[in-house]
Amino acid sequence: MKKNTRIHVNESNKEFHLQGENISYIFNVLRNGQLGHLHYGKKVRHRDDFSHLYKEEHRATSSCVFEGDLSFSLDFLRQEYPGYGTTDYREPAFQILQENGSRITDFRYDGYRIIPGKPLLNGLPATYTENDSEAETLEITLRDKLLDARIVLLYSVYKNRDAIVRSAKFVNDGNQKLQLDRSLSCSVDLPDSTFDLVQLSGGWSRERHVKTRSLQPGIQSISSTRGTSSSQQNPFLALKRPETTEHQGEVFGFSLVYSGNFLAQAEVDQYDVTRVSMGINPFDFSWLLESGESFQTPEVVMAYSDAGLNGLSREYHDLYRSRLARGMWRDKARPVLINNWEATYFDFDEEKILTIARTAKDMGVELFVLDDGWFGKRNDDTTSLGDWFVDEDKLPEGIPSLAEKIKQLGMDFGLWFEPEMVSKVSELYQEHPDWIIHVPGRSPSHGRHQYVLDFSRKEVVDHIYNMMADVLEEAPISYVKWDMNRYMTEVGSVALPSGRQREVPHRYILGVYDLYERLTSAFPHILFESCASGGARFDPGMLYYAPQAWTSDDTDAVERLKIQFGTSLVYPLSSMGAHVSEVPNHQVRRITSLKTRGNTAFFGVFGYELDVTKMTDQEKEQVKAQIDFYKKHRNTLQYGDFHRLISPFEGDGNVTSWMTVSADRKEAIAGYYQVLSKPNHGYERLLLKGLHPDKEYRIKGRKGTYFGDELMHVGIQLDSGYSGTQLGGIEESGDFTSEIYILSEVD
Repeated sequence: MKKNTRIHVNESNKEFHLQGENISYIFNVLRNGQLGHLHYGKKVRHRDDFSHLYKEEHRATSSCVFEGDLSFSLDFLRQEYPGYGTTDYREPAFQILQENGSRITDFRYDGYRIIPGKPLLNGLPATYTENDSEAETLEITLRDKLLDARIVLLYSVYKNRDAIVRSAKFVNDGNQKLQLDRSLSCSVDLPDSTFDLVQLSGGWSRERHVKTRSLQPGIQSISSTRGTSSSQQNPFLALKRPETTEHQGEVFGFSLVYSGNFLAQAEVDQYDVTRVSMGINPFDFSWLLESGESFQTPEVVMAYSDAGLNGLSREYHDLYRSRLARGMWRDKARPVLINNWEATYFDFDEEKILTIARTAKDMGVELFVLDDGWFGKRNDDTTSLGDWFVDEDKLPEGIPSLAEKIKQLGMDFGLWFEPEMVSKVSELYQEHPDWIIHVPGRSPSHGRHQYVLDFSRKEVVDHIYNMMADVLEEAPISYVKWDMNRYMTEVGSVALPSGRQREVPHRYILGVYDLYERLTSAFPHILFESCASGGARFDPGMLYYAPQAWTSDDTDAVERLKIQFGTSLVYPLSSMGAHVSEVPNHQVRRITSLKTRGNTAFFGVFGYELDVTKMTDQEKEQVKAQIDFYKKHRNTLQYGDFHRLISPFEGDGNVTSWMTVSADRKEAIAGYYQVLSKPNHGYERLLLKGLHPDKEYRIKGRKGTYFGDELMHVGIQLDSGYSGTQLGGIEESGDFTSEIYILSEVD
């Protein structure tokens, strides 16, 4: 075995040991040729024999594999990628229907190889390496001789990270047709069930709220059947020890790099073993494998931390920011933008747009984004989706002319599309009514008066690509907001035979990925931002193509505290679109100060979504100061190490706090937010994180200097609000207040 390897193989007893920077993942080949699981968690040193971690014994009522042998039963053995129907009564990782009606399989170990680096997954988003020295990949082949079929399991381990990346590929080498009814990306059996399950749940305008529950015997699951990862659930779960906090304790994370229907579950068996499974949702899914065909699952990123939820988040943030996001915008400072949507909705013309742009430019905005309503006859949401040509009644000189005029102001220009949808009142629908997802003879449901194009069909994707490419080629466009505003219903494709109808949702997502890949390759200078009625498709799969996403349609500063806090559990600040919008807020009608709206939106990709021409001179100066602040600290705010300090999901939820620290730890910015004012409250401190303990820091606006260890263990003494007898020290007193603390290292 070569020096400094991350993958060790004990050949004589068929054991495999993957080591990350601080983690170990160990599994073996069982006596029946299937794979058994031995350890996942804190790093242990390699040794030539881990057989002491494996135990067989007779248990009453268990079914046994070998005739006359009562000690070998899959009912109680921890497994690695379990199949169906052979003494294991827990839910399997896969299930294959055969021509004779059987679902029983016997995939046995058939060999391995170690691959430098990390292979790409054909047609699917995936984490990657920039050189082969960053990671190693273990490829395990399992074979069912009766079916003449293979499963190829991939395990990638990064040299300096605490993550294992897993996927599976099914290959039909035989003559009969095989139907995959279940093909999850990973399964792992943890030795006990003393965990709390953490998930990100919600709905439109309240996405990714943190929910926590204790594991109980049986199955606990989250899923989506909506054709997208959804606002309701995110393709992520974590198992943390009950005593684990944000900053200490053990936690396991599972994140699926996929944007469609998914399943994530934890099953606790009668021996308190916890089986974690994740992948494409088996509900209403199947995939037909003809002779010689293969099926590749999306990948799961399994991350581990013994430094609490913040430690887990930093693993995901750094990996997804630097080895999932791609292209020239991956590491580049993202522009401060203004979007016209809440300022104009559908009611605009060129002069109104240019007036907003001129005013925004004077305040320091760098990018103007023209949202919905520029195409076809789009005066409301009942018409024109699919007709991606300019509405000359609104923009008589076209998109190229408007984009050039914006450029002449010294700003970049961006444009909104909703490529996956079509309106019945459109030229596209009139010409191709069969291009929507539907079932002949059944009435199609609509959402927002629109229908889902059948992206499982290449000709549909080709048509949309050509229309979008024509627009992007003829105008100086540097940003695209890609929206998607409804879920799938009446799922079917007239282009597929009856035996393949349950392939439609996955084929659709592959079509979306294909369109993204073609557009990002043809227009590498364009920054793509994904959107789906806000955060209905905020997932790792999208980040592979669009390095930032619209976090939520809800731009209220108070609601965004929970949304951005929960999103940060997995996703980096550089991926979160965060805008200052009008008040009363258009989603909840709450009135918050311009200061608090800015202080919340700073922690993300910053922008504005309001009519700046209606602002007072004082408000314009305040916006200019906000933009100047953001530009000055943009690198720390977008690419710094993020730390959650106080959760809105704990206690009374009245206070939220977080901070970000530059990579060299010379600068830090903390945000502190209070929802409701407290009468005559006590003296409070804020404990910071991530600073260099031995370095000295200044806090802007405060006298003196403070060492990092003091700030982290003693904290900042917070200013008081209005106490009932006098004005307190903070600028704003009352409800919905906030403060930003800027720390810089003393030279």
